[in-house]
Amino acid sequence: MTTISNNSSLNLTTPLTAEQVAANKEIDGKQQLNQEDFFSLLSQQLAYQDPFKPVDNSEMIAQMASFTTAEGISTMGSEFAGMKEVLTSSQALEASSLVGKKVLIPSNQAYLPETGNVSGSINSKTGAYSVMVNVEDASGAVVRTISMGDIGAGNKRFAWDGLDSQGNRAKAGQYTLKATGLVNGQGEELTTASYAHVESVSLGGGQAGVNLNLQGLGGIKLTDAIEVAENI
Repeated sequence: MTTISNNSSLNLTTPLTAEQVAANKEIDGKQQLNQEDFFSLLSQQLAYQDPFKPVDNSEMIAQMASFTTAEGISTMGSEFAGMKEVLTSSQALEASSLVGKKVLIPSNQAYLPETGNVSGSINSKTGAYSVMVNVEDASGAVVRTISMGDIGAGNKRFAWDGLDSQGNRAKAGQYTLKATGLVNGQGEELTTASYAHVESVSLGGGQAGVNLNLQGLGGIKLTDAIEVAENI
C-alpha cells in the first residue's frame, strides 16, 4: 500500500504564482468551443454516423441554429457595448455646450451670486390664486416675499432681484424658494424649481454618466435637468 509522507512538499494553501494564473487562463480559453470547433465536431458526427440510422436533418439544423443564435447574442452584446460608448461620448459633447448657461433643476434650493438675481418656476396642474413665493435663508428666516397673484395651469416663471424686504442686498449663498397659493379654496404649497448656473461638466465613465456642476449647489445628473435657458 502506498503512503503519503507528512513531509510532502505539496502545500494546498500556497497561493498560485502570476505565471500559474496566466497558464490556467490560457488552458480555460482553449477549452471554450468556437464556431470552427462546432462545425468540426458536426463533420465528425456526420462522418461516423450509423448509415442505418443517419442523423435527422431537423435535429442537425436545430443544433446549427442554436449555436448560431448563441454566437449572435454574444456578438450583439459587444456591439451594444460599443454603441453605449458612442452615445456617452455624444452626450458628453452636447453637455459641454451647457457651460455658462442656466438649467432648471427639480429643487427649491437656489444660489444667489455676488451680483445678479435668482429665478425659478412654479408648476401648478390646475392653477392657483394669490400665489406668494417666500425666499428663506439657511436659518429658515424669510428674507423676501414675492407676490405672484393668480397663475394658470402649467409653469410660471418668477425672479428675485437679490434684495431683502428692506431693500438691502442679501448675502451670496444658498436660499430656499417656497411657493404657496389657494387651490380650490384651500392653501397649498406649490411645486417649485430653480434655475442654476452651470460652471462645468463632469464626464463620468461607466454608470456614472454625465454630471452638471452647478454654482453653489453641487452637481446633478444631466438627465435630471428640466430645461436649458441662456438669459434668465
